[in-house]
This record gives sequence, C-alpha cells and structure tokens, in this order.
Amino acid sequence: MFRGRSAHVLDAKGRLSIPARFREFLQAKYDGRLIVTNLPSCLAAYPFEEWRKIEEHFSRFQFGPPEVVAFKRYLLGAAAECPLDGQGRILVPLKLREEAGLSREVVLSGMLTYFEISNKDNLNKELQKTRDNFDQYSSDITAKFGISR
Repeated sequence: MFRGRSAHVLDAKGRLSIPARFREFLQAKYDGRLIVTNLPSCLAAYPFEEWRKIEEHFSRFQFGPPEVVAFKRYLLGAAAECPLDGQGRILVPLKLREEAGLSREVVLSGMLTYFEISNKDNLNKELQKTRDNFDQYSSDITAKFGISR
C-alpha cells in the first residue's frame, strides 16, 4: 500500500523522484507503470492495474447523465502514462503540472492504492483545514462508515 507523506522537488524538466518505498511497492505488487491524472487540487498517480479498474468501471457508462460525462472527461481525459526511468523518476507532463499548480516543491501522499502529488503550500493549507475540523470530520466519518476511533 502507498502510505505516508514525503517532500520532493520537481526538476526544471518536470521530473519527480518517486520514494523508494513507493517504487518497491509498485514493482512488487504491480508492473511498475504509473498513470497520472488530475484531481481538483493535486495529481493522482495510479498503478496501471488500479487505473484499469477505474477505466473498466467507467466503460459501463458510455453515455449518461451530464455530470458523469463531465467527470469522465475531466479525470480520464487528462490521464497520462508516466513510466519510471532508470533513476526512479517520472516525467510529469507540463499540462498536468500547470493544472495542479505544481511548483518546485511538492509532497507525495500515500492514499493506499494510489498516491497524490500536491503543491507543498496548497497541501499545508488543506492539512491545516483538516486539523481545524478534525473532530467534526472524525465524527462524520466514523458514523458514516462504521469505523471506531
């Protein structure tokens, strides 16, 4: 599983070093390929096999409500295969970097089956908001999903 957070630097060409623990998991459980796409405030990097599950799910909805089509267009349309190079880096496409507001300093956050790539300052603001609302979030989530604290 992808767990934990770590700070990294995007080089001038947009290359990003993937932490060893993420690479090891990616290569042990999956085939080592990553698909990167945009989310509203960051990028999401999925092992190819996990991404295929998303594609298979959405393939059942060729047409449908406008919000489904719009969501597919946003998420699937931005997806790019970003292979690891020999030094354990990926090249993040410029368009994705721009859409996510990525600058030189980024943070990778493990999200179990994928990981996020966030602008460091934006993520710090999000984390502060979560800390400020932690009790409410915790109460809502435990009630909704039946998770004990």
